[in-house]
Amino acid sequence: MPTKPPVLHVQYPQGQPDPRVNAWRADMAAVSLRGVVEAPHFVEGNSQQIVCPLAPLRRDPVVTGRLDTELLFGEIVTVYDEAEGWCWVQAALDRYVGYVPSGALHAKSGAASHSISALGTFVYPVPDIKSPPLMHLSLGSQLKIEDRDDRFSRLASGGYVINRHIAEKGRHARDFVEIAERFIGTPYLWGGRTRIGLDCSGLLQICLQAAGQLAPRDSDMQEIQLGLRIKTKDGLDGLERGDLVFWKGHVGIMLDGVMMIHANAHHMAVSVEPLHEAATRIGKTGTQITSIKRLGKNQPGRTA
Repeated sequence: MPTKPPVLHVQYPQGQPDPRVNAWRADMAAVSLRGVVEAPHFVEGNSQQIVCPLAPLRRDPVVTGRLDTELLFGEIVTVYDEAEGWCWVQAALDRYVGYVPSGALHAKSGAASHSISALGTFVYPVPDIKSPPLMHLSLGSQLKIEDRDDRFSRLASGGYVINRHIAEKGRHARDFVEIAERFIGTPYLWGGRTRIGLDCSGLLQICLQAAGQLAPRDSDMQEIQLGLRIKTKDGLDGLERGDLVFWKGHVGIMLDGVMMIHANAHHMAVSVEPLHEAATRIGKTGTQITSIKRLGKNQPGRTA
């Protein structure tokens, strides 16, 4: 099973833990933070799951609020508060905290048995690909399968998916970099996590998840938690497939010793380019590489 990332306690002013991954705000906090933060109320929360194809998790409870990340069908969240059509939640996957529309949630209906392993697929009302699909699901969406035949699986929530596009829990891709290559050309979207659009850290997170390793959501958290820092030879030589290159606010994935894949705002897409060219261009903005990390050979998502 994938290993969950530890709770980050990046210290904010006054020694408070990082509010991106710790559920606290001025008027309340998660009961698990009692004694860690000050709040007038501490809330236990209740477990619910995402029942729409894609739910935006926003910084503020308004449709124009900044998109921090996206939650996929079947993902579990803890709901701490609900008001005016918005729920204040914490995602079980990466502990990210924010607001999602209340209509995107429903009571948890049981543990997932499968997940979407293709970049995307459709849910059909009947086991027939010519029928108008009910919805589109993205890589990493969580499913509970009730029955299956040679071609289709029936979801507990209703509808059918193609067997070729799903994987049983515990079965993962061997190479997370190969998953990243499938996203080439996907539009850049701040906060995105699907083939409709994603950002640099979203690309890394969803690809590692497909390979069995859960990762934090933002690049600064990923830089802290993932892999071991390595030193490179002169001119950034000696890198390997799967090495992670970090800048402040950005991350790329090495395809080999020269080429890097990353979702970036320069190309406004997931693109492949020589690391040296990307480093030179980014360096002109005053931002230099902060670290290069290497996943261990025995870690999920890295091939020998």
